[in-house]
Amino acid sequence: MAPPPAQTLPLGERVKRLATTLQFAWFGGHLMLLLCVFRYSLSYITFNYYSRWAQLSYRLAFVSAAVTYGIVVYKAYRARLRAGAKQQGAVMLASDENVQYLLMALIWLYSRQIPLALLPFTVYSVFHVATYTRANIIPTLQPPKATPPAASASSPTSPRPAASNSQLANSIQRFVKEYYDASMTLVAGLEILLWFRLLLSAFTFSKGSWVLLGAYTIFLRARFAQSQFVQNAFSRGAAMVDAQVQNQSVPPAVRQGWESIKAVSHKAVEATDIKRYLSGPEAQGMKKPQ
Repeated sequence: MAPPPAQTLPLGERVKRLATTLQFAWFGGHLMLLLCVFRYSLSYITFNYYSRWAQLSYRLAFVSAAVTYGIVVYKAYRARLRAGAKQQGAVMLASDENVQYLLMALIWLYSRQIPLALLPFTVYSVFHVATYTRANIIPTLQPPKATPPAASASSPTSPRPAASNSQLANSIQRFVKEYYDASMTLVAGLEILLWFRLLLSAFTFSKGSWVLLGAYTIFLRARFAQSQFVQNAFSRGAAMVDAQVQNQSVPPAVRQGWESIKAVSHKAVEATDIKRYLSGPEAQGMKKPQ
């Protein structure tokens, strides 16, 4: 993340320089997404899911998500181009989590409304907005004050590094550190729950449900390969089902069915392991969603 403008500049100039960066547009996209989700939530809790404002808020939320992830993908592409690095192939490009979330945002944008699909993007946006506010917005509006020079034998007039004097910035930093892991666990659970939501729609033969389920299954498989949080969520879920089916009251046919499901799932995971198609540094080229 780019540093905030120099604190020696006037406030107006600092704000201008900050607002004209691509990173600020990224921040604005995440902030817009949160506002749209909030507006859509008001319609949802009042059972006005398909009102004009609800539909506008829902679609605009995914437009915002597509913009934010598109900016990250574009910046990564531009950085490789400037460095003269070899451009990625299709498989390697698809392994970039930001590309995956960009594609899913576009898929949700043109699909029917599924409110649950908003929640993973919302959690990410909360942390991105919080982090950018702490690292850029607050220092721009309220630059940290440098401490008095520290006398020493080697450098008697060397000033100490400026420390943040904002209680809000410190509170945001504590919030991010304290709740990041729990929130990523929540995202993993939501993404798995969303798959079952789509499976239910497929069983009821909703229009386009099987295509959407197939696309989301590919996305979730990629998330499983790249996210320890998703892997842990699947492991906890499997352990819970194992504990239930071991109950003596459960018919043997149910236990056998569960074992068959686990065996088929294990084979499917092995057969779709993207690392089998990558080699060397490419197999390590996994980026966190931003």
